[in-house]
Amino acid sequence: MLKAAGAAAGAAGIGAGAGVGTTALASPAFAAGSAFAHPGLLHTRTDLDRMAAKVKAGARPYTAGFAKLTANRHAQSGWRANPQATVYRGAGSPQNYAVLYNDIHAAYQNALRYHVSGETAHADTAVAILNAWSGKLTSIQGSADRFLAAGLYGYQFANAAELVRDHGDFALGRAQELMRNVFHPVSDSFLHDHNGAVITNYWPNWDLTAIACVLATGIFCDDRAVVDRAVEYFKHGDGMGSVKHAIPVVHDDGLAEWVEAGRDQGHALLGVGLMGTVCEMAWSQGIDLYGYDDNRFLKGAQYVAKWSLGGDVPYTANTRKKGAIGGWSGSETAAGAAGVDPAMTRPIWAMIANHYTKRRGLSASYVTRAAAKAAPEGGGGDYGPNSGGYDQLGFGTLAFARDQERVEGAGAGAAPGADASGDASGGGARPQGVVSASASPAAGRDLAATGAEDMAGWAAAAGVSAVAGGLLLLRRRDRVRRGGAE
Repeated sequence: MLKAAGAAAGAAGIGAGAGVGTTALASPAFAAGSAFAHPGLLHTRTDLDRMAAKVKAGARPYTAGFAKLTANRHAQSGWRANPQATVYRGAGSPQNYAVLYNDIHAAYQNALRYHVSGETAHADTAVAILNAWSGKLTSIQGSADRFLAAGLYGYQFANAAELVRDHGDFALGRAQELMRNVFHPVSDSFLHDHNGAVITNYWPNWDLTAIACVLATGIFCDDRAVVDRAVEYFKHGDGMGSVKHAIPVVHDDGLAEWVEAGRDQGHALLGVGLMGTVCEMAWSQGIDLYGYDDNRFLKGAQYVAKWSLGGDVPYTANTRKKGAIGGWSGSETAAGAAGVDPAMTRPIWAMIANHYTKRRGLSASYVTRAAAKAAPEGGGGDYGPNSGGYDQLGFGTLAFARDQERVEGAGAGAAPGADASGDASGGGARPQGVVSASASPAAGRDLAATGAEDMAGWAAAAGVSAVAGGLLLLRRRDRVRRGGAE
């Protein structure tokens, strides 16, 4: 029996939608006002225990996800770090940032492999990599791209370190100082002044990398004020990465426009992955950003998933000002959603799909289809040699697949900490039209069965061939093109 995220001591009260029928929805793991939970970034202790138990039992899709991890060259205990005193990213500098992201992904993958397999050699390797970097790195430099480096590799370093923070040989204090003094200041300064540019000069991804780093720093370093800064910016920040600027238009059909869809597919996928990362890290600490503003992120993720799979989506023309404050200026208009390649993917969907369908009991048909198509998700090293293939830590099929979380016999007044378990039941996939993403389960449906339409998606992750045969293709005008790799 797996415990729901809300089963930890000090859990927050049951969230929106509780009291429908006889079940209560999963809630964030820890109350927002309590002490920080560790591990408590992308993975909690409950998550890690679930992965280990499922793989040991030979359960799908976890075994496929773990096989993907063990096959990655970064997940080998023979990996040796190559730390640098200064990391450069961007034109006009001797770029060496690939060394950093390769080492961080090796640390993360070895640490995750240790928690699943129990093989201590992998924990030792992760610790050695992280200690080497915290003992040498003093600066992130380069062009404006230095903000991307600090944000991306800062949140990733913190996540790898969080997995080994209790290891006897891990230099925790030194790692915390690295986050506070090297990664965090660059990201925090970007949220404050945006490199001296007008507030809309930078697309949402720039803000989202910074938010992820600031939030990860606050949690890893037990700094409530830093966490609050990231959460406040996510909700109300002036830049394009705050949720209502990144997702500016919500339609009645339950889809919400992702503004960067007017730029290109790759950056829109990156943005969804980063926002999901921020939401998941916050959830681990009892802060529900996933559900903020009536699940606005779900509506935006559904939009990007449908569009990326080849479906038609609306787009409201967006004109943004560009330039430096007191300097050059201009503007740029995105008039419509960019073209897509349905074969393009990033390892971002399993985390999002599992949260909304399994924890919250909501329908997320397009996100689930994208997750099924991408499964089993890999990580850094599985998506090409360039930096874009290392923007997410990945391995969502292993890390985020979960049973339907529910509390039997609980009503609106259910006490926090109740045990929750069970799988969603139901038949194969049902062709769907547009599904509204509300804060409540679909009308008239038992939460225990909510998400039944997602089962074929997860079956695909387990190796069932129905997806290739077209079982999940949408009918009506949002039909998905079948070209490209599955």
